[in-house]
Amino acid sequence: MRTIQAAIIALLLLAGLYGCAAGRPDGRQQPVELTVSAAASLQDALEEVKTVFEREHPNIRIHYNFGSSGALQKQIAQGAPVDLFFSAAVQPFAELKQEGLMDSAHEKTVLANELVLIVPKQEEGAIQSLDDITRAKRVAIGIPESVPAGIYAKQTLEQAGLWEKVKPRLVLAKDVRQVLTYVETGNVDAGFVYRTDALVSGNVKIAAVVPDEMHEPIVYPLGVVKTTKYLQEARQFYAYLTSEQALKQFERHGFRRARQH
Repeated sequence: MRTIQAAIIALLLLAGLYGCAAGRPDGRQQPVELTVSAAASLQDALEEVKTVFEREHPNIRIHYNFGSSGALQKQIAQGAPVDLFFSAAVQPFAELKQEGLMDSAHEKTVLANELVLIVPKQEEGAIQSLDDITRAKRVAIGIPESVPAGIYAKQTLEQAGLWEKVKPRLVLAKDVRQVLTYVETGNVDAGFVYRTDALVSGNVKIAAVVPDEMHEPIVYPLGVVKTTKYLQEARQFYAYLTSEQALKQFERHGFRRARQH
């Protein structure tokens, strides 16, 4: 009897080990979940990309961590478990490269964007150009120290000779989507966002498009983080994000393809 009991226990243990190895009771592997830290301005486009990618790759699930590129860069540098980084500026990405945290074989500048000055849709037309911004009582921009759109806004105002005049009226936001919200709700009279952000809202209008030469190029580098535990799957998603299919999805959301040198 004891021999039979021992045999049954051994079989149960083997079955348990097999179940753990398989990942699920039905023997199929659990989907791998990738964490992608991405600039807030990419949110709508990336949600669409996720839907298509997961449908074509049922073994991979995508989890996004959206925020300002500078804040995301610091999280990765401090050891946050991130598989891919999609920045809205070169500097945060370059800093991670310098620290040896990016997979040099899987990195690419993928997209480009434009900076625009927006006002609430019901605005009566007091602000119709960049020079008119001095008429605004409150102007929202991203925090220049961590938000790329804020850096570009500051560069623009400095180039136009308006920074010192506008500085006392600034309302600083944690990311570009918060700037959009401030303008949508009428909490500020104007704000600087990317064209792609302005296009997703029915409550704002573009008062002026900022010429490219007034700020650093607005580009989006993408790369696989070296510390990923799922290198194969991370490279699969990277390949999709840089594919023709994904680029067309981004273009539908107002992004441009970055020039490749």
